[in-house]
Amino acid sequence: MQNEIIEIFEKTGALLTGHFKLSSGLHSTQYLQCALVLQHPEYAVKLGKTIADKFKGTQITCVAGPALGGIIIAHEVAKALKTRCVFGERENDKMTLRRGFRVSPRDKVLIVEDVMTTGGSIKELIGVIKDSGSQIAGVGTIVDRSSGQLDLGCDTKSLIKMDIKTFNPDECPLCKSGTPPTKPGSRN
Repeated sequence: MQNEIIEIFEKTGALLTGHFKLSSGLHSTQYLQCALVLQHPEYAVKLGKTIADKFKGTQITCVAGPALGGIIIAHEVAKALKTRCVFGERENDKMTLRRGFRVSPRDKVLIVEDVMTTGGSIKELIGVIKDSGSQIAGVGTIVDRSSGQLDLGCDTKSLIKMDIKTFNPDECPLCKSGTPPTKPGSRN
């Protein structure tokens, strides 16, 4: 499956090479622009169903994705699981559920994101969901690029793992060479 997903990323031009500033603030020589994959419904459906299959039997009552990157894939996972989908977004730099979205203590929520690097948005959304009294069923992602350094305290499953080196801006070799980073993410 990993090779098939990489092929999809390459075919859609979603695996980018250059100098990038990630949403986490880290820099990288590669970037995964999942929006270029998810703009194709056939790929969005396939990836969503594959993530959903990893959590079958978990009795999920709601899927939640952080805006912006997690919205489409979370919706596709929810569709495959035949449940509802909400998304978290920042208001005054704080992750929250807006637009009338609610989860309750009766809910068992699966968090879904496109790419996980530091897990910042995922952790923020887990906090919002837990604060509502809901149970976290797990976390599902298309791509885990955390290099195994992330423990979210729940069952975490990704379709592929990619070890793409990241740099703190003050240690970035591309910055030192004078190449300015581009900011393709939704929070930059």
